[in-house]
Amino acid sequence: MKIHPHLFSQIIRLDNLFESWKEFRRGKRKKKDVQIFERHLEDNLFQLHHQLKTKTYHHSDYTSFYITDPKPRHICKARVRDRIVHHAVYRVLYPLFDQIFIFDSYSCRLSKGTHKAVGRLEKFARKVSRNYTRPCYVLKCDIKKFFNSIDHWILFELIKKKISDQETLDLIWKI
Repeated sequence: MKIHPHLFSQIIRLDNLFESWKEFRRGKRKKKDVQIFERHLEDNLFQLHHQLKTKTYHHSDYTSFYITDPKPRHICKARVRDRIVHHAVYRVLYPLFDQIFIFDSYSCRLSKGTHKAVGRLEKFARKVSRNYTRPCYVLKCDIKKFFNSIDHWILFELIKKKISDQETLDLIWKI
């Protein structure tokens, strides 16, 4: 069943872009690219709004680099303006998709996160081990390059099953 045909207008609303900026900049205020964007914040957000509204917005290329955290990871970073768009899309689409996620999905979800996931694991371990009186085994693993291996066409087809607004779909595809 498709939902909410007019999402695009909600995504590009100025108040959503300003809130997206506030969420994005949290913990990043000392970063040079964030400071440069903030220097002309209103102009930048109004220009971004205009580009989205007139369909002239183009997502920039990602900057690619490696970090060690604690293992080596390849990072692709979008420009500040594009990350604000990411947040704007997320803010509107999150409530629509969150309701279909399984309960025990904890990453990037409101009122979830690492601490709640560990608490839930502890609850299951206590139950399975009968209050730690029997052995209990847990598999901790990482799927190498998982996000790089996601087929974008399949993912986009799944999104299209929930969203009928073509403008929103076009924006998602650009991202």
